[in-house]
Amino acid sequence: MPKISVEIPGELLEDLDEHVGDDGKFVNRSDAVRASIRKTLDLLDEIDARHDRLDSASDAGDDEADDE
Repeated sequence: MPKISVEIPGELLEDLDEHVGDDGKFVNRSDAVRASIRKTLDLLDEIDARHDRLDSASDAGDDEADDE
């Protein structure tokens, strides 16, 4: 899995840490960040679908996978 480095404001990191650990929703910060990215991308896909802006290239990619 590739690693990335990001700068996060201290107050945002403090909020994140409240949800990480034994009493939190996430095992570690990486898990929390991945979940947040997935949720954000899902929301963006829903918005794009409502506005008929879904990328037709992803549909073409699905067709190519079916041809193999």
